[in-house]
Amino acid sequence: MIGLGTAAIGRPQYINLKPNGTNVPFQLKGFIEKGKSILTETYEGGVRYFDTAPGYGIAESILLEWISEYQPKDISVSTKWGYTYVANFNPHALVHEVKEHSLDKLNEQWEVSRQLLPYLRIYQIHSATLDSGVLENREVLERLHQLKNEYNIKIGLSTSGDNQNEIIEKALRVKVDQNDLFDSFQVTFNVFDQSLLKMSALLEQENKTLIVKEALANGRIFPNKRYGHYEDVYVVLNKLSKKYKTSIDGVALRFCLDVLHPFSVLSGASESAHLTSNLKALDFELSLEDLNELRGLAISPQFYWKERKNLPWV
Repeated sequence: MIGLGTAAIGRPQYINLKPNGTNVPFQLKGFIEKGKSILTETYEGGVRYFDTAPGYGIAESILLEWISEYQPKDISVSTKWGYTYVANFNPHALVHEVKEHSLDKLNEQWEVSRQLLPYLRIYQIHSATLDSGVLENREVLERLHQLKNEYNIKIGLSTSGDNQNEIIEKALRVKVDQNDLFDSFQVTFNVFDQSLLKMSALLEQENKTLIVKEALANGRIFPNKRYGHYEDVYVVLNKLSKKYKTSIDGVALRFCLDVLHPFSVLSGASESAHLTSNLKALDFELSLEDLNELRGLAISPQFYWKERKNLPWV
């Protein structure tokens, strides 16, 4: 299914390419109302899964306000801990978010995130990495285990970087009280970075929940003169969009759905037109021949993440 990632409705700047961007001055009230409007439109479009995080600016509070006003009965929510948004809506901020995988940060952010109960189904470490040491921090792991049992939620993590498979492998070995701690993995997967395919069979075998983020590669799937080295990708995506009478992003999202069969592929839409275009992925299925052609577009994860680090916050 398609879910909604709320990073773009919770903070005005994000790592992305926005060819149709504007320089409209930021207004907090209007920003909040627009965010709630997108949530309503997403729900009315059939989406029932929403992913958020404290690191996404005020996304959690917008989601909570929308739930209070709209009163949806059948949604599920995931949130994360470990990043703090610090840009304060300043487009020129040098630092937008600060990472901290400590027990204190976990407890601090849980006190806010727990307000998402009873809709909260998955609680995740935000961008777990090997160098943060979070997968070896027994205090943190035991606290997550406690939350898992006390509130009957799944514990997960999101991954970033060219070594995400190594991170997943290590997380799969983490046990508390002789039981697996991690039930869910939010991973980067798209037509460019397909490295997760090496792990997908194992995750399915272990009955883990798989959530796909960055399915549109932060906008790099769309034709862009600055990325001429992706001309072959643009040709294939355009051809398939015409074949299936759909959008380019619809093809990219459908690729993730058909190849991985995940619990959810996240749309990051913050505009009505983008949401409508994303949801077209639900109207068709790609043929095996087309899936194989798209698989052939993969690039090395090292190149993908090196390029991603240079994308602007806009």
